Amino acid sequence: MVAADDPDEPFVTHFHNSKAMANIRVSPGRAGPVEIAIQLEDGNEQPLTTAHGVSVTLANPDKGVARVTAIAEPIGGGKWVVRMDAPQSGRWSLDLRIRLSATETVNIEAPILI
Repeated sequence: MVAADDPDEPFVTHFHNSKAMANIRVSPGRAGPVEIAIQLEDGNEQPLTTAHGVSVTLANPDKGVARVTAIAEPIGGGKWVVRMDAPQSGRWSLDLRIRLSATETVNIEAPILI
């Protein structure tokens, strides 16, 4: 995990577990309003186009910022987008909750830098 040299450049990372993967782009890579773009993939790195929903939770407990959750909007081809606010720079926790079906949900959580 490396922060961008230019704070206007996006922060990019990859999350994965045994059932799903996600390429994440947070832009811009600085505090304030951000757009989080999510490209979902299955275990074979193919677009995961069958997801029923994605929610994104951001938290920064070290700076007293409570968890905030927003629902991502599908934009096609396994891609989702959500706009959120990251009011302070630093290390954040980003949690993806991916609804694979009516009965199966996958959570992937990792730190990011904003």
